[in-house]
Amino acid sequence: MQGRFRLVWILWILSFIPPAAAQDQSRDISSLSIEQLMQIQVTSVSRTKASVEHSAAAIYVITQSDIRRSGATSIPDLLRMVPGLEVAQINAHAWAISARGFNDRFSNKLLVMIDGRTVYSPLFSGVFWDLQDVMLEDVDRIEVIRGPGAALWGANAVNGVINIVTKKAKDTQGGLLRAGGGNVNLGFGDLRYGGKIGDKAYYRVFASSFAQNHLELPSGAIGLVGNGLDQWQMGQGGFRLDWDPSGGDAFTFEGDLHGGRESQQLEKLVSFAPPFLQKITDNTGVAEGDLLARVTHSFAGGSQMSFKFYFDRTNYNDAVFGENRNTYDMDFQDQVRLPGRQTFVWGMGYRHTDDEIGARFGLTFHPPSGDEDLLNAFAQDQFQLLQDHLSLTVGSKFEHNDFSGNDTQPNARLLWTPQPRQALWLAVSRAVRTPNRAEDAVAFSERGVALGGGLNGILTVFGDRSFVSEGLVAYEAGYRVEPTAQLSFDIASYFNRYTHLGTLGLGAPFLQTSPPPPHLILPAVFGNNMQGETYGIEIAANWNVTGRWRLSSAYTWLVETLHIDSRAPPSQLNNLLPGDMPRNQFLIRSSLDLPGNFEFDGSLQHVGKLPAQAVPSYNRFDTRLGWHPRPALEFSLVAQNLFDPRHVEFLKTDLGEQPTAIPRSVYVQVTCHFPAKR
Repeated sequence: MQGRFRLVWILWILSFIPPAAAQDQSRDISSLSIEQLMQIQVTSVSRTKASVEHSAAAIYVITQSDIRRSGATSIPDLLRMVPGLEVAQINAHAWAISARGFNDRFSNKLLVMIDGRTVYSPLFSGVFWDLQDVMLEDVDRIEVIRGPGAALWGANAVNGVINIVTKKAKDTQGGLLRAGGGNVNLGFGDLRYGGKIGDKAYYRVFASSFAQNHLELPSGAIGLVGNGLDQWQMGQGGFRLDWDPSGGDAFTFEGDLHGGRESQQLEKLVSFAPPFLQKITDNTGVAEGDLLARVTHSFAGGSQMSFKFYFDRTNYNDAVFGENRNTYDMDFQDQVRLPGRQTFVWGMGYRHTDDEIGARFGLTFHPPSGDEDLLNAFAQDQFQLLQDHLSLTVGSKFEHNDFSGNDTQPNARLLWTPQPRQALWLAVSRAVRTPNRAEDAVAFSERGVALGGGLNGILTVFGDRSFVSEGLVAYEAGYRVEPTAQLSFDIASYFNRYTHLGTLGLGAPFLQTSPPPPHLILPAVFGNNMQGETYGIEIAANWNVTGRWRLSSAYTWLVETLHIDSRAPPSQLNNLLPGDMPRNQFLIRSSLDLPGNFEFDGSLQHVGKLPAQAVPSYNRFDTRLGWHPRPALEFSLVAQNLFDPRHVEFLKTDLGEQPTAIPRSVYVQVTCHFPAKR
């Protein structure tokens, strides 16, 4: 009977797209013990609910309590607390974020999702972090996996997966008003209201905006008066609707629209004759909108099916390039509980994306518009080899894309829990990073050089349709232990072997007469002529010193080794430089509840130097003082980067953006909650 109903239900959900499934129940995490924190349910590791303690992967969860007490105002700043990640701010609105190596403004080995919606751009396989404007009060948790997640989530989940999960509408009832400002965060505000429709439907609507001041040049010189070098303004509005009718069905429908302007200074090729490069100030318009729908049906016995559809529209236009992109994505998943405590999960999906890339001086795409299709299927089986003590998970993702064809990405994970508060896990995985539009079709004039005799040479990067997927085979091991009810440790180690990494190979120069004056093109063509290894250790610890004081710490050690393939032509250039990630990082956070409903929080972070960029190491200290005169009212005073008046975190840029220094900043904030109407 259940099998027939399952078949009928599959046919029904494939016939139309109803609204979407609800996310995990939000909880007040600030009062949880260490043991309860380890029991937080996550979905990113196995696509099914599992506790952190029993997840066979290097996972770190940023809770709502972490978000509120961090003082962070953006997703990138929140990610600084995760071991194994490097988060480096380039200017007011640009970040370089990666896991376990290969950091860059356009890092292409880290998959990022918001409620299951993939937010990386097929233009360069990375993330526009300035477009991921999520209202932090609505975030339930952020699940961060270091290491491959490709067996479930597909290509580009190579070095890690970040899954941002927002709260159910049921958990955001009533009103919320947040406002504040300071010397860098000039002004920001959020307004949200959640209500109820009938007995089983809940909704929320929200609006938010902020204005970010310009930052300083590394020399200390201030940018242009008024607009500044990299001032940033954004506004956002959105909604979410959850409906839980009887019979095990759950529906969610959500969407948001945000946009704004970003100022930046660029060192850009503006002429094919000296002077080639000039600094220009650019005002960039950015906008993004999306709609997501999900339906989930839960069966008796723990089986579950879900279907998801989303649409995403992105407009990103600056002085270097303009991208207008539409993405349509649908995904089906079936989770089956089998006899013998066995869980089988399978699914399939389809994504279509189309783009128009606006030409700028020195950058074009051939063709300027394109369509791409991605077909995928996956299957995963979890076996209980020894009940409650030993489990084996095996699975694979199968994909077909328009660039490299077919890719298979398998993995195997073994979890051993000899005692209730101990877990040892091992994993072997394969993942790929598929080619993107830039590697396939770009022509980018990067810089010029006077060759003598009145002839100029222009170094130009060209895409190559023969570019293939970059590959990774990862070997991981981890250990979690709770020696006492107040103390926990999480240790992960890994060895990664990469093949077919991207390079730039010098081609034969050729003469070009248009646009004038005549100039010699010095081509640098994308290729796959590099290999490499990374290995390291990541450690996280939590200690409830008392009922009012919690300490958390994290340490990361990373080594990168990259080398040109011995069979490559001698003209190959190293397009990926070891040393763009710090070898050592350390963080310690303190959360202390004081008498009189005061809270005092602080974090101290050490980030090692970046030798490839001559960026020195730095220490960052942030602190927050919070006060709750009433349960529904909170005042906060936040100070960031107190140790230095300014420091540089990342200098390397691909499109000529001017890096700026991160200054000392202070802001005040008030948050007020209002009850829902009855």
